[in-house]
Amino acid sequence: MPTASIIPVHTRLGINNRLLLALSPATLDRLLKASEPVALSKGEHIETAGQPITHIHFINRGLVCATKAVRDGRVVEIAAIGIEGIAEFVTLLGMDRSLVDTAVRIPGMAIRIRREVLMHEMEGDRPLRELMQAYVCFGLKEVARHVACIRLHHLDQRCCRWLLIAHDHALSDDFPLTHEDLAMMLGYQRAGVSVAMASLVKAGLIEHKRGRVIITDRPGLEAASCECYREMQTELDEFLPAKKSAQLFEVGQNTKVRRR
Repeated sequence: MPTASIIPVHTRLGINNRLLLALSPATLDRLLKASEPVALSKGEHIETAGQPITHIHFINRGLVCATKAVRDGRVVEIAAIGIEGIAEFVTLLGMDRSLVDTAVRIPGMAIRIRREVLMHEMEGDRPLRELMQAYVCFGLKEVARHVACIRLHHLDQRCCRWLLIAHDHALSDDFPLTHEDLAMMLGYQRAGVSVAMASLVKAGLIEHKRGRVIITDRPGLEAASCECYREMQTELDEFLPAKKSAQLFEVGQNTKVRRR
């Protein structure tokens, strides 16, 4: 059972998740009535390898990372999921148990729905089903791109790519991130990551102090990143609309949605 803290139903929330924003008003309304907003705290595990998947988290702000651990204790990132999608996307392939561990790297919040409810909605809603299938394709492409990036691109470029992804999903120029976090996500030694981060600070692209990163030159960071980030954004925009916003009131049985 996920341990995320439920946000009080009277909290006023904006919808940022691009999958949810791509749905028709009627479908969105049905899903939200069966959902609950939950806070995502840094380090919190929302999915454990081998365990049943009971809930689906539509990430609404923040970043979660799927990781794989090996016997000697080392951990490497498999995928990073933010406001473009859902944490447990393997369930869209018909799996009911997780293949990976998924933990929160950038704190935020998610809109959580029970797995069986989403599966039932997909059975009777063709546009919803097709959207989720497109998201699975995007997710698999991103996993493949991530593996190639780890193997072929320079550490500085990979740091820039990961920082850009974190920036997109934190919805803020300032977010928590330590060298240890980044080293684990990049599958690289901490000392090397510290050198790479120092070079980005020296170039004026970021500030980094007290376990937090501040993005100071977004265009410069994009220019210094490998092509993987730009390819990802292009593919994402191919099947999801440009960012919109919707205001969510009283998540649950009395949910009301107003787009703007």
